[in-house]
Amino acid sequence: MLARMNVVDNYTDYASLVGSEIADWPRQFWDPGRKLLLTIRRYQYWRRRRGIIAGLLCRGLVLRHRFWSVISGADIPLDCQIDGGLLIPHPNGNVIRPDAAIGVNCLIFQQVTLGIRSGPGVPIIGGHVDIAAGAKILGPVRIGDHTRIGANAVVTKDVPSHTTTVSTSYI
Repeated sequence: MLARMNVVDNYTDYASLVGSEIADWPRQFWDPGRKLLLTIRRYQYWRRRRGIIAGLLCRGLVLRHRFWSVISGADIPLDCQIDGGLLIPHPNGNVIRPDAAIGVNCLIFQQVTLGIRSGPGVPIIGGHVDIAAGAKILGPVRIGDHTRIGANAVVTKDVPSHTTTVSTSYI
């Protein structure tokens, strides 16, 4: 009985230390989505610069990009057009075409594809767009600002601003 009370007391002590204000584990190093985006942004910054140091840093950043692409399982090219504030909490399986454009403060979950169909043209994603897991946005599609794309939705037509698209409602 004494041993059981000791375990309960230890659990109570531990539970008092863990809360919503304190992280359970440090997330600074192992966050593949953020590291991949940081590498892309740094590469784009140094690519615009001239000189030997910029060239060497770009080569190192290409290697870092390959590492984080393999770790995260995402296919996001170094020369894609991504505005600030993009968040990819689960980058596994994301595929983004190099010439697709993503607006500010977007949220993209896992297994999302921004790609082409049979003809020319790529998606243009507006600002503050949330794209749920498994969504496919294909072809010359324009997604308006403040739009939500539901899980596993296949979007092949334009989506107006301030709307929610679920299932296959915009095919």
